[in-house]
Amino acid sequence: MASEKILVVDDDSNLLELIKMRLESAGYEVTTLLNEHDALEAVRKERFDISIIDLRLTKMDGISLMKELHSITPDMPVIILTAHGSIESAVEAMEKGAFNYLTKPFNPKELLFQIKRAFENRKLTSEIKRLEDLLKEKYDFANIIARSKKMQDILEQVSLIAKTDSTVYIHGESGTGKELIAKAIHLASNRKNKPFIAINCAAIPESLLESELFGHEKGAFTGAIRNSRGLFVNAHEGTIFLDEIGDMPLSIQAKLLRVLQDREFYPIGSKKPVKVDVRVIVATNKDLEEEVKNGSFREDLFYRIHVIPIHLPPLRERKEDIPLMAEHFLQEITQTMKKDVKGFTTEAMHKLMMYDWPGNVRELRNAIEYAVAITKHDYISEDVILPAKDLPVESFKPLKEAKEDFERSYLIKLLAHTKGNVSRAAELAGKYRADFYSLLKKYNINPADFKN
Repeated sequence: MASEKILVVDDDSNLLELIKMRLESAGYEVTTLLNEHDALEAVRKERFDISIIDLRLTKMDGISLMKELHSITPDMPVIILTAHGSIESAVEAMEKGAFNYLTKPFNPKELLFQIKRAFENRKLTSEIKRLEDLLKEKYDFANIIARSKKMQDILEQVSLIAKTDSTVYIHGESGTGKELIAKAIHLASNRKNKPFIAINCAAIPESLLESELFGHEKGAFTGAIRNSRGLFVNAHEGTIFLDEIGDMPLSIQAKLLRVLQDREFYPIGSKKPVKVDVRVIVATNKDLEEEVKNGSFREDLFYRIHVIPIHLPPLRERKEDIPLMAEHFLQEITQTMKKDVKGFTTEAMHKLMMYDWPGNVRELRNAIEYAVAITKHDYISEDVILPAKDLPVESFKPLKEAKEDFERSYLIKLLAHTKGNVSRAAELAGKYRADFYSLLKKYNINPADFKN
């Protein structure tokens, strides 16, 4: 049985009684009111799923009341009741936000049908909003874990260029989060409501990559049994992300260059050019300048894509992000696995901080997922973190540089251990609080980043 709450506002008490009877017999919870003031008070006090409003009320017309109700509950569908002579006004009400209208006298089945449609529409709208919120939560700049100064600077740069249509060139080792940054750029851009299409150029054979990107005509080659639009067409008015562009074959690089220059291309087997409006973001873990020198990447294409370069630092160069990332991944993974693991032992966190992470963020997440899967305790211990890995032996550096590296790493590990408690950290370090704060300022370390 339905349990949705419906508000009905009309100055005709007989009609209210009739509607209430019809809707309650269909299983709805119904509140009927005779005037605008009581309707506004009711909506302020409780939540209604739908409201049904007469277009002609005593002191306020139905459109004005609808605006007031929407200022309190923006997503509540409103159905307008109107006489035959006021249909033009009812259409105006729909233009201003009403879900639909019914003319009096109306068929009870039509009323129930419109209510059902309104509920379905609201559920669909709510689901779309939920998915958008999930997407924003995952990829919004504010939710990317980046407490280190290097990553903060990158996100500031990215936020400035997101609204432009310039091509973005993201360079970084495997696992540093290049696609994450690309999606964040898209969602902060004016194209956020259009498609985001991603393709890994290294994962698709050369014989298929051109067709995947640019499409083909039926019969263009063996196996082409129907027309294919291609990813550039699918990304029209949105963003296309070309990951591992350094692995793109030279034959396809020439065609990509034309797309970037003229925003048009020819699908395989077609003599008719296709125009597209796309924002292009590329990424690579290769040194493309070296690839240009050895002839495996076109120089003209390199300069065409190298408009706004972004270098993502490896995890070993932003170790202050590790405690926060580790806690984030732990919460995410324990929820998925339904295991009650509360945190990391001091020794386990020390091991996470000392390791060089050649696989970067991806390797960190995998290591924590493995540890959560096999641990039998409330806290992750060092024996289940990277069990087959030895800590790297550091090479010798100049004394001043080595001292600063040690001092900075020591402060980060100390704050990770005390969860950002400066008094406790200073006590363990044998320093006065003022001197300890001076050290934190010297290395641009914020204690708040280590608080849970």
